[in-house]
Amino acid sequence: RKDKLGDKMKEFMHKYDKNADGKIEMAELAQILPTEENFLLCFRQHVGSSAEFMEAWRRYDTDRSGYIEANELKGFLSDLLKKANRPYDEPKLQEYTQTILRMFDMNGDGKLGLSEMSRLLPVQENFLLKFQGMKLSSEEFNAIFAFYDKDGSGFIDEHELDALLKDLYEKNKKEMSIQQLTNYRRSIMSLSDGGRLYRKELEIVLCSEPPV
Repeated sequence: RKDKLGDKMKEFMHKYDKNADGKIEMAELAQILPTEENFLLCFRQHVGSSAEFMEAWRRYDTDRSGYIEANELKGFLSDLLKKANRPYDEPKLQEYTQTILRMFDMNGDGKLGLSEMSRLLPVQENFLLKFQGMKLSSEEFNAIFAFYDKDGSGFIDEHELDALLKDLYEKNKKEMSIQQLTNYRRSIMSLSDGGRLYRKELEIVLCSEPPV
């Protein structure tokens, strides 16, 4: 009921709005969330764009497998924070490294996947969230990538991506405006390396569901 909801809201604000300004600020919100979400919320304030994220990622994922090794994580985080011009000290970097290892290397195999690590990005920059509800199976992706990668180079360019996206929309029986095409292309091209979209990185976007 509305009256009970109103009472609950007042109780909520009284408990968490520490400075009594009528707003729940980031630091106040962090107290409410589970530990993992609390960490992500705070860390995302230190991360720049998806393009900066991928530039740092490629330095360590040299074989383009979609994974980096756990022992490379500290260097990756250091590069990521430098690109976003975020100051940090060694103890804080160590804390970030250990926390992310606990969160993302659940099976202890020493590998950290791009799809999971994308959770470090602010929501508006997370490339996996752009294509929810339009995912391909591995078989479908292999067929469509082979069609556009005619020379077998292992990557496609921006023009081939446009055609691929249109095919993807037709497959899902959805209409796409020029603005949507532009926005989706921009989101995916942020993953590119000098205009080249490599197979594994594109597969992660078009086949992987965003981790929860």
